[in-house]
Amino acid sequence: MKETKVSSVGERALISRLSEIFNAPEGKEKGQEGILIGAGSDDCAVLDLKGEDCLVVTTDMLHRTTDFPPEMTPWQMGWMSAAVNLSDIAAMGAEPTGLLMAIGMPADTEIAFVEELAKGIQACAEFCGTAVIGGDLDTHAELTITGTALGRVKKSQLLLRKRAKPGDLVCVTGYTGSAGAALEAIQSKKPVSKTVLKALFEPVPRTREARKLAESGAVTAMMDTSDGLAMSLYDLARQSKVGFRIREEALPVLPEVREFASDPGELLEFALYTGGDFELIFTVDPGRLKKVQNICNLTIIGECTKYETGIVLESLECELTAIEQRGYLQLKA
Repeated sequence: MKETKVSSVGERALISRLSEIFNAPEGKEKGQEGILIGAGSDDCAVLDLKGEDCLVVTTDMLHRTTDFPPEMTPWQMGWMSAAVNLSDIAAMGAEPTGLLMAIGMPADTEIAFVEELAKGIQACAEFCGTAVIGGDLDTHAELTITGTALGRVKKSQLLLRKRAKPGDLVCVTGYTGSAGAALEAIQSKKPVSKTVLKALFEPVPRTREARKLAESGAVTAMMDTSDGLAMSLYDLARQSKVGFRIREEALPVLPEVREFASDPGELLEFALYTGGDFELIFTVDPGRLKKVQNICNLTIIGECTKYETGIVLESLECELTAIEQRGYLQLKA
């Protein structure tokens, strides 16, 4: 049997393979009946608290060379390390209840660097209404930060990726493509506004907005856009068995990003295929739209269609083109 390298498989394909192992049927016989949602299918695992609430749990790992541009401050590295985990909690509609952080660092790391890192983690936790409740420290060849976030939500308000249906409206919070434009600006050494750079260096977990959306009862499916809008659409489509028709002119892009993009093609690349925005993408029952319209800064970008229609982009000229299944991937060559 020919061996396949991790870099050639891709993150989602590898997650799918490992989820089959972790969710093996025989595991259900070993006291795991309290697991409502296990590995791989959503932003978080979900555990039954034996009442009206459930516990959501997620973990994420970041590395100095692949996740933190050299221009980032230690404080911003700490903020982002917390934000990536708390954004997953938000995607489930849950209230954050705690954050654990494990930090591996070279032995010659300056104490002042670690303290600023910790201050950034703490600031993000406080912003999201929670606290750092534990963790671990160790020496490591490269700065590596692993976070585990916990959240609580009523079972009746839990938001998953799998309940969207044809006819639902597709919405996103905030703007798309900002973090991607910022990364391009850094790599190409082109000037860009501080607003755009902040979108990359200090992403905001939409925990407050998520709770209100969950309480509205109007949202049918939700996840975050950390891996890019296109990849998120494919993840939702796979779980909900729906297609999507997205209107190009409706994509919410910052004016500064429009100015930075060299042409319409690059602008669309930022909006669809770059990650790091940490916004929420969700579907809404059109009959209940009024319940969410004033909750937060949201934009309706399209609607759900039948699964067979695929995921397409409608241009200003009403031409339809397929949205590609690509975006930010952590495991790549």
